[in-house]
Amino acid sequence: MNEPISSSKITRLLLDWSAGDSGALDELTPLVYEELRSMALSSLRSERHDHTLQCTALVHETYLRLIDQKQVQWRNRAHFFAIAARLMRRILVDYARSHRAVKRGGGHRLALAEDHAFSEARDVDLIALDQALQRLTEFDPRQSQLVELRFFGGLTIADTAEALGISPATVKREWDLAKAWLYGQLAEDGSVSA
Repeated sequence: MNEPISSSKITRLLLDWSAGDSGALDELTPLVYEELRSMALSSLRSERHDHTLQCTALVHETYLRLIDQKQVQWRNRAHFFAIAARLMRRILVDYARSHRAVKRGGGHRLALAEDHAFSEARDVDLIALDQALQRLTEFDPRQSQLVELRFFGGLTIADTAEALGISPATVKREWDLAKAWLYGQLAEDGSVSA
């Protein structure tokens, strides 16, 4: 993600909003909208070509869920976008489940682009990916969160490092490990197709 607005300004507004300043939310909204839109585009870029959930709808649903987070004490910009990535994942998985129910098992495939790549030119069932991520959470919660931030949130290595409080080198190493582990799980489940 690019940073056209300073992280400190967004962090200040998040802290003010957490403290009950509704004016801070009004000022924050236009500042984060484009980054949320970039995250949504990143998430939807890998979706099937006939996906009916539009970027704007994903952004708006995510935003509505973000402002409904009344108990969250926002720490900083990275924390905000980490939660946004998690919410986008939930929205996309819920959408895939409802779509699958309508199609009675028709599946919902997610193309893994090279920048997300577990493997180039492969499709992954979004629900199977979510289930594999849940298993990864039991095994290594930080790697699961890292995948969520990079894959669903579209965060860069630097943004992911900031959100998790680890070095970019650790993000790169754990990203590679998590992709390999998930690919193995998906291949074992028969959820990866060439």
